[in-house]
Amino acid sequence: MNKSGFDKHVEPKEAPQLLEYNFSVDASGIVSVIGRIKDTRWLRPLQTDPAQRNPNQMCKYHGTYSHRTEDCRQLKEEVARLFNEGHLREFLSDPGKNHYRDRDANRKNEQEEPQHMIHMIVGAVDIPQGLTFECTKVRITREKRTRDYLPENTLSFHDADAEGIEQHHNNALVISILMNKIQVKRVLVDPGSSTNIIRSKVVEELGLQDQIVPADRVLNGFNMASETTKGEIMLPVSVAETIQETKFHVIGGDMRYNELLGRPWILNIRAVPSTLHQVLKFPTPEGDKTMYGAQPTAK
Repeated sequence: MNKSGFDKHVEPKEAPQLLEYNFSVDASGIVSVIGRIKDTRWLRPLQTDPAQRNPNQMCKYHGTYSHRTEDCRQLKEEVARLFNEGHLREFLSDPGKNHYRDRDANRKNEQEEPQHMIHMIVGAVDIPQGLTFECTKVRITREKRTRDYLPENTLSFHDADAEGIEQHHNNALVISILMNKIQVKRVLVDPGSSTNIIRSKVVEELGLQDQIVPADRVLNGFNMASETTKGEIMLPVSVAETIQETKFHVIGGDMRYNELLGRPWILNIRAVPSTLHQVLKFPTPEGDKTMYGAQPTAK
């Protein structure tokens, strides 16, 4: 089987052919099936001149003459989107189901346990209490839900997300992440920072100090003073079983956190943090992922 059918999230321009999925039904059957899926999107009208369409080729997805159903670009795009969202799996042939099952098993095996854990590395200088980073205010509006559904591509926060959280707090969102098979705690998610920052001692604990690329950059307003970086390093950040290659600026000074994930990481992973709920959510081809903060650590 060609793995491109469902081994990765596909953009419309690279949607695979229907045959690549090894469905147990033909193209006409797929059209009938997706017509019963409520998440199916409306068709975009054909842009070609009706007089120039091929009268010998019928597309059942569009319900008009123009091209064959199995060659329909819009149908391939819609099937790819629905498949990535978990639909149509029951129509895979036995080889397709086996391949998909093996893929999931391989993914689980790749999620190894941390070899050891990095807790807070305490420096010799006491850090003053209070916020030491430039912050951005985030306003969360709550409204009564009057419908049984949410618009597509919506990340939502509910009261249930805040269960177990001490309310009326003013805590930052602090999480733990997996890097180089090592769990790193006390990682601040800060939408107010324009850079991702990591302490040089943490890089040493990760055993990756030889991968630091020398680069001087002045961070203003950091630790209430200017800080010159020691270099840059690309590191894989694993959050909720999702890995994102991330560039960090390495500093040698002390700070309250082991790492700081700023806007570059937040935007790349398309995450939405909620300090109120102490939750970070982001979309993936397999569905929305949730990362819970460590409120006691943030205090």
